[in-house]
Amino acid sequence: MLADVVHLLVCPVCGGDLALDERAVRCDTGHTFDVARQGYVSLLTGSRAPGTADSADMVAARGAFLGAGHFAPLAEAVAGACRTDSGVVVDAGAGTGHYLARALDRLPGAVGVALDVSKHALRRAARAHPRLGAVVADVWRPLPLRSGSAEVLLNVFAPRNGPEFARVLAPDGTLVVVTPTSRHLEPLVERLGLLSVDQDKERRVADSLGDRFVEAGRSLHEFGMTLGRDAVEAVVGMGPSAWHTDSHAMRARIADLPESSEVTASFYMSIFHRRL
Repeated sequence: MLADVVHLLVCPVCGGDLALDERAVRCDTGHTFDVARQGYVSLLTGSRAPGTADSADMVAARGAFLGAGHFAPLAEAVAGACRTDSGVVVDAGAGTGHYLARALDRLPGAVGVALDVSKHALRRAARAHPRLGAVVADVWRPLPLRSGSAEVLLNVFAPRNGPEFARVLAPDGTLVVVTPTSRHLEPLVERLGLLSVDQDKERRVADSLGDRFVEAGRSLHEFGMTLGRDAVEAVVGMGPSAWHTDSHAMRARIADLPESSEVTASFYMSIFHRRL
């Protein structure tokens, strides 16, 4: 809940401390941000459009797919990489809060902050765990967090802001980055004409973090999934291909698939530490 994490937040306008009252978060100079009835707060400011936000349909698809446990091995791996007894876990690009909630399940003394630009996603994240506070924020902008406040920073299938990640992560903290490999969602990528993973993905990850972080380890997480047509539609609808395909045409292609499909899930999980 926001009450557990508001002391970690800073005003996006003036950088001052924030406090929570009955229905709003406000700083000492009077900047006020209403708390939505679903429990999240938006700390987006200015007229500049934020980064691309997941739509309500994309969030519903993600909730259905993750809720069915198809990515459970990945969620367990991410949770296992979070090492803090009573600290703060921040998820930058948290979506529905699925991975952060699994981490908090393993860390009974920790609290979590879910940051995402999609209010649709944060409506779910705000209810994902009792020790999780949900904040609308753009990862590409300065994050509304105190410097050095995070013992663990998660970044799962989300943009990376190296300078801000280095600022908010504690000196001895851990950054956990998850990216899909070129084998992810085989053979659906070819059969359905989905977006494929850029061959330069790993280089771009390293470039975005390399001057402020050092990679301490990388592991491959790959497992098979048996997906019915509804699950295939959900995994397509929750990812980047949803922005680039006609939904009616995609449903027709999915209808031509067998009743169930054997699909590969494939990810790299990298552990980074700050350069000191």
